Amino acid sequence: MRIAAMAAGAVGGYFGARLAAAGHDVNFIARGAQLEAIRKNGLKIESALGDLHLKDAKVTDDPAKVGSVDIVLFAVKLWDTEKAAEAARPMVGPATRVITFQNGVGNVERLAPILGQDNVLGGTAHVASVMSAPGVIRHTSQFARLRFGRLDGRPDALVARFAQEGQAAGIDIAVSDAINVDLWKKFVFLASLAGAGSATRAPLGEILADADTRALFFNLMREVIAVTRAKNVTLPANFLEEQEKFAENAPRTMKASMLHDLERGNRMELDWLTGKVVALGRELGVPTPASDTVYAALKLHRMGAKH
Repeated sequence: MRIAAMAAGAVGGYFGARLAAAGHDVNFIARGAQLEAIRKNGLKIESALGDLHLKDAKVTDDPAKVGSVDIVLFAVKLWDTEKAAEAARPMVGPATRVITFQNGVGNVERLAPILGQDNVLGGTAHVASVMSAPGVIRHTSQFARLRFGRLDGRPDALVARFAQEGQAAGIDIAVSDAINVDLWKKFVFLASLAGAGSATRAPLGEILADADTRALFFNLMREVIAVTRAKNVTLPANFLEEQEKFAENAPRTMKASMLHDLERGNRMELDWLTGKVVALGRELGVPTPASDTVYAALKLHRMGAKH
């Protein structure tokens, strides 16, 4: 299949590399130091699931040079969504499927007016990965999972084929007929970890080990669950307990990408994670005191150290 990874970061780069290694025609969209590093040294994956080095990775900063593809793995930072979607237009033909694996919720609704209602699907990426250096992705968990589908749940032959090809490449990948619920389930954990981790500057294990920071983490989670249910998204009755169990069994060193950005002085996705919980709470009449406090504590840092 012809696939474009936009962009070649910790998510798009990781899964794009796995697909390229399996023989698919993968084009990586990158810029700056990442573009130059991949051009010079290829794309390297350091992973608990096996290292990989694509010495001749196909990389460009111009989507127009790629042309129409079957699948776009859309995984840009949330503030870049509309700009990147406009840039991606040359890669999107009538039969192209653009799958957003971005953080947060509401991304399909942002992309569809630009790239076509029938072309855009929702997706979740569950993977602990980070750009450790330009051209190098460090994957630190035993899981790397993709789920995706149409918001209305209807079947799609091309998407089903992509899932089959991904499975043949050894990826934990599947089509979901309830992707909207999946997106909100991920949002509950991610927004909570991003908020607690960034507020404390600590990984998951340290947060859970201290009674006060542990309480903060799960109070944040209770608020996101309350907001999700107020949006009429059905979650299991025992969803909080499920998330507690997941957290206890997750890697102790796990950090949300928002904390990685904070540590590096980069712009943060705060307004689309903790800030989104705060905004939805106000809109829906759901109290979010823990999220309000975390958002206020981080707000002045959200544009990064160089703003």
